[in-house]
Amino acid sequence: MTLTPVALTRPASVTDPFLAQLVSRVPGSAGATWPLTEVYTGEVLVELPQSTPADIEAAFATARAAQRRWAATPVRQRLAVFKRAHTLFVDNAPAVTDLIQAESGKNRRMAIEETCDPPMVMSHYLRRAAKLLAPVKRGGPVPMLTTSTEIRRPKGVVGIIAPWNFPFATGISDAIPALMAGNAVVLKPDNKTALSPLLGVRMLEEAGLPEGLFQVVCGEGPDVGPTLIDNADYVMFTGSTATGRVIGERAGRNLIGCCLELGGKNPMIVLEDADMAETVQGAIFGAFGNTGQICMHIERIYLPESRYDEFRDAFVAATKSLDVRASYDFGPEMGSLVSVDHMGRVRSHVEDAVAKGATVLCGGKPRPDLGPAFFEPTILEGVTKDMLCGVTETFGPVVALHSYRTVDEAVALANDTDYGLNASVWGGDLDAARAVAARVESGNVNVNDILATAYAAKGTPSGGVKNSGVGARHGDQGLLKYTDVQNLAVLKKQVMGPRPGQDYAKHVERMLSGLRMMRKMRIR
Repeated sequence: MTLTPVALTRPASVTDPFLAQLVSRVPGSAGATWPLTEVYTGEVLVELPQSTPADIEAAFATARAAQRRWAATPVRQRLAVFKRAHTLFVDNAPAVTDLIQAESGKNRRMAIEETCDPPMVMSHYLRRAAKLLAPVKRGGPVPMLTTSTEIRRPKGVVGIIAPWNFPFATGISDAIPALMAGNAVVLKPDNKTALSPLLGVRMLEEAGLPEGLFQVVCGEGPDVGPTLIDNADYVMFTGSTATGRVIGERAGRNLIGCCLELGGKNPMIVLEDADMAETVQGAIFGAFGNTGQICMHIERIYLPESRYDEFRDAFVAATKSLDVRASYDFGPEMGSLVSVDHMGRVRSHVEDAVAKGATVLCGGKPRPDLGPAFFEPTILEGVTKDMLCGVTETFGPVVALHSYRTVDEAVALANDTDYGLNASVWGGDLDAARAVAARVESGNVNVNDILATAYAAKGTPSGGVKNSGVGARHGDQGLLKYTDVQNLAVLKKQVMGPRPGQDYAKHVERMLSGLRMMRKMRIR
């Protein structure tokens, strides 16, 4: 199908010289490039250099040299960089939003929210990092005469593989605690969305981050990933479960740690006493926020039989009224999918469901009149587990409605998946809703919200269970995972063995007596 590009004026901040300057820091010694396009129109924005294995190894060598100096920098001075960066990121949010929209096609409301994530992460760890990284003296095995000190040391060079759905938030936010902890970073953004993280790196350097400490390499995953993992001391990955398995296996062979936030098939349970107007509005964001391209978005909604029709009718009406189009202003409520290829995947899931008996309540079709990768917000009924969208993450603006008779049935249906990243429970009785939420097998569960309350709580770890990941971002764990622990133990007097000439049986008797006494006195 031949499409006529949408008539759309690119933001004034997104100029050809600016884009060329951004991508100039990406190494590409072989001369290969990737045509990075404006998703709304299909127009090529800039040719993105593609990094060779030699380029990646050189990036790691540069980062490693810079990391040694950075690790020797006092924590207070490292954090000062991020105090300055916080101001820069907030002040430049509109320009970053322009780039995010151009490269990803998301609506402006979602793009501006994405720009808020790195400053929120900075703010949280500016309060916590110094305490988390400070040595902690603990007691040793013999009171008064032994000590053991927990010392946090940076891993070295952290490899970050960021996805295209939130390129700025994941590419930069995941790097912030790693850098604060004294590491260097080599980032591989997705080719489609490399511009906003490149601008983020530039702002960090403007705030005082040493040059060379934060490297960016680009290329397709199979071409770039193996070399990146083989040179990294730790890997942070956000993406599909299938790719996460490959990364985890390679990291394991290299005996390095990794954190993997992977896919989801996230459920929403509506209880009988839920406020229907609020619940419908929540479901609109849950299903169609960021055009359904959120790891934590909702793809399955479970409704009590007594309120099924009420919710369905209101939800369909609200969905049909959504403002869906390409625009660089705050008007549209939903934007484009990230690419024509991804739109094809979403369409295939809907077509498969319909062929196997599902009913389309609204949407269900591409919208080439709006742009090359637009797809209508879609609501399905009658989805079963023999359909692609019944068990596999669609990652688009497609949601299925299901009814249930009892809360036990709803919980069982919500848990009937290999995934466990995010879930949502809606009800008027908060205690009852919390009780239901506690039974859902998911790393994140929101009550009367879809995902923001959990994800924006930077003090609490956020990660998946089952096939949705290993490890977590945010919370103390989100920084400490980028460190190794050294146990520095000191023995002040030689009292750990028998005294000279002492019968060993007497020594053992004394040792066991000491253990009993310390337990009784709660010393150890």
